[in-house]
Amino acid sequence: MPKNSKAVKRELDDDVTESVKDLLSNEDGRDDTFKKTSLIINNHEVEGKECDVEEGGSDGEEEERPAWNSKLQYILAQVGFSVGLGNVWRFPYLCQKNGGGAYLVPYLILLILIGIPLFFLELAVGQRIRRGSIGVWNYISPRLGGIGFASCVVCFFVALYYNVIISWSLFYFSQSFQQPLPWHECPLVKNKTLTYVVPECEKSSATTYYWYREALNISDNISEGGGLNWRMTLCLLAAWSMVCLAMIKGIQSSGKVMYFSSLFPYVVLICFLVRALLLKGSIDGIRHMFTPKLEIMLEPKVWREAATQVFFALGLGFGGVIAFSSYNKRDNNCHFDAVLVSFINFFTSVLATLVVFAVLGFKANIMNSKCIALNSQRIVSLLGNRIEQSLIPHHINLTQGSEVSSEDYDQMIDIIKKVKENQFDSLGLDACSIEGELNKAVQGTGLAFIAFTEAMTHFPASPFWSVMFFLMLVNLGLGSMFGTIEGILTPLIDTFKVRKEFLTVGCCALAFSIGLLFVQRSGNYFVAMFDDYSATLPLLIVVVLENVAVAWVYGIDKFFEDLKEMLGFTPYRFYYYMWKYITPILLLVLLGTSFIQLAMKPPVYSAWIQEEAKEQELFFPPWGVVVCISLVVMAIMPVPVVFALRYFNIIDDSSGGISTVAYKKGRIIKETARPGEDDDTSLIQGKSPSEAPSPMPGNNIYRKQSGGGGNGPEADTAPNGRYGIGYLMADMPDMPESDL
Repeated sequence: MPKNSKAVKRELDDDVTESVKDLLSNEDGRDDTFKKTSLIINNHEVEGKECDVEEGGSDGEEEERPAWNSKLQYILAQVGFSVGLGNVWRFPYLCQKNGGGAYLVPYLILLILIGIPLFFLELAVGQRIRRGSIGVWNYISPRLGGIGFASCVVCFFVALYYNVIISWSLFYFSQSFQQPLPWHECPLVKNKTLTYVVPECEKSSATTYYWYREALNISDNISEGGGLNWRMTLCLLAAWSMVCLAMIKGIQSSGKVMYFSSLFPYVVLICFLVRALLLKGSIDGIRHMFTPKLEIMLEPKVWREAATQVFFALGLGFGGVIAFSSYNKRDNNCHFDAVLVSFINFFTSVLATLVVFAVLGFKANIMNSKCIALNSQRIVSLLGNRIEQSLIPHHINLTQGSEVSSEDYDQMIDIIKKVKENQFDSLGLDACSIEGELNKAVQGTGLAFIAFTEAMTHFPASPFWSVMFFLMLVNLGLGSMFGTIEGILTPLIDTFKVRKEFLTVGCCALAFSIGLLFVQRSGNYFVAMFDDYSATLPLLIVVVLENVAVAWVYGIDKFFEDLKEMLGFTPYRFYYYMWKYITPILLLVLLGTSFIQLAMKPPVYSAWIQEEAKEQELFFPPWGVVVCISLVVMAIMPVPVVFALRYFNIIDDSSGGISTVAYKKGRIIKETARPGEDDDTSLIQGKSPSEAPSPMPGNNIYRKQSGGGGNGPEADTAPNGRYGIGYLMADMPDMPESDL
């Protein structure tokens, strides 16, 4: 209860003064008298439905808030948003790089300490306030209202390049209906006299050449725009069209798509795992992945990368979690949802890692066999010249067509090394090993579009598996895109009252227009730039502020009371200490280390040099550095701007005052706290018409007065220009109003 709410003169002993939050918390009262209600707005009676009163609208009309058709649809939406491309191509790389199976230990610990508490927090505030990110943080603290706008900006930046990755997957999907696959081997160049392999492909590999030259037609550096890649432009148009059509009706349309986009990737991953386990060498890959390197666990970098992965895997700070949760019923058990979705995400990452390493184990086996065959031929050519026949063990047959095992080759190389120690390097022989191949860590597009595609060319019925794999990537990407776009649309619709259809089409059209930057020949470099700089630091700052706003500005004790009231039980005390102390400290440490890493590492990008047919790290040009810094600044700028506007009263901060309500035997009369009084922040605060809509309860408890017609309190105009709402129990006689 606010400390300085103006006291109301009591006429009866049982009069009480409550904040708006306390009043609305009674929405699920047990008394059946309150179940069926009617609401008076502009002298029209509206039967009580699960809806919100959009006070910010120009005509004050009631607008029904959409709701999920079922709990399953909601869970699939949250799973689809949190499980994305990072689970398939980022988590396996981190697992390989940071100690194999040992990496799962810090990941699980940080999932419990950071991931689940913050995910639960976002679900709870979205479900309680029933608004998007802008509305939620405006209600909790108007001065921190910029958090919601910052989330929207980050969502927009991420959506710009994330849909480009979906368009790449669509391109590969469309090219997979061929036998053999177009990236199966290097193309040949024919002229009048001879036929030869394209030099760029010969120096690299068929899949690498296809990715950089055929798909992207990439330029040598970011400064060479090179014009639009028309095939990728069409694929980007198709990707944005799919997102627009799926989102145009809000959760009513995207929710149905979730049944396929969220479940299909699991079908594909399981099929891939079964198929990969039947291939030679898959067990080598899985063994390599799960072999723990415990000493690496002690390195701070491992914990930092695990924390960052937990953070981004759950989609924290984007606003999509809050937006999806805002369409829930108030009494939904969001704690169960938070734990369930978090562990589904974790087990999906482990499943994807098993699949990736099983396939990479198979690929490593093939590459190792090719290496042995090539070097065996070289040894045969050197026999009798620089290598004596006596150095070759008698049981090894180097005749044409014979296959040398990995163990025999290692034995043969060891002998030659010992005898020809000083001359070995000049022989040009390579040490071939499966472990060496598996240690070639790849992530991101390099894993999906180069390493994995190369492995699939060796699968029986490779076009089928290629179609399935890239269709899975499209679905994983779309699931995350739906949540990202919802994180933009829901707050804007709640705040500015625009039609969902118009805003969706406009947002997608604008994003496609800006996205043309990413489908020019240098577009891949801009994707890397946005991926590195537009999200990491801004999102960390957003989530730190979210945690502080709830735990310290609003108050952790009051938040726990709200949760108890909403869930029907008190959450574990574990969350109290996590939200108040542990999680903010861990987030600040993560923010500090991430900032130091970005500051110490010069802004570089990996460029593909056509003549050398290899990647090379280049520094961004001066304008590129400016763009990198601008992305970070623009993403976080709404937070200080809104704070300053509120602090200096440039924006009317009357919303900071908490409305008090006199509750007298069923009668409610609204009163605004005196200006200048220092109120406690309430989860549901009184807002001015220009500020934000009021989050009314699903089953409205406001009733029409039994007498007085249009001349009763419901027709009185409140100080802020809205109609006051009279409330009287059906079986109560009219009581005199309080002196306010």
